[in-house]
Amino acid sequence: MNVPDILMTIFLGIAPISELRGALPYAYFNGLSLPMAAALAVSANLLVYPLLSLFLTFFHDFFYSRFDFYTVLFDRSVISTRKKIEHKIARYGYIGLTLFVAIPLPITGAYTGTLGSWLFGMNRRKAFFAVSLGVFLSATIVSLILLAGEGTYSIFIKHI
Repeated sequence: MNVPDILMTIFLGIAPISELRGALPYAYFNGLSLPMAAALAVSANLLVYPLLSLFLTFFHDFFYSRFDFYTVLFDRSVISTRKKIEHKIARYGYIGLTLFVAIPLPITGAYTGTLGSWLFGMNRRKAFFAVSLGVFLSATIVSLILLAGEGTYSIFIKHI
């Protein structure tokens, strides 16, 4: 695997749409061993939480005190939503966050998990741990799918 492929894997791991579920297969199919592909994809995807969390906090702190429309919009939508689903957050909390991030499907992953934990005011350290655990579980699921697919593919290939 060459440097551009490694950089593309890192980019895919950080990108909101592909995240780990795109980075890991990309690295694997471009010649990296599955453990190395998983390590690179997971490392890149773990960067999402601190980067997005810092961005959201900075953005919120900047706009909240300066722009009334943002303050009103935030208070109406986010704070009222927090109150409505407070009981669900208390019930499922960090385990729910981990499982949500672990599902390797579109709209789930580190970005959505980080955004949700920030919006619902979850403890940052615990949320980071939950998102990280979800990323590791997602990597395991994607790796198993890759291995199962490779095994299934080999059934249909005649060995010469």
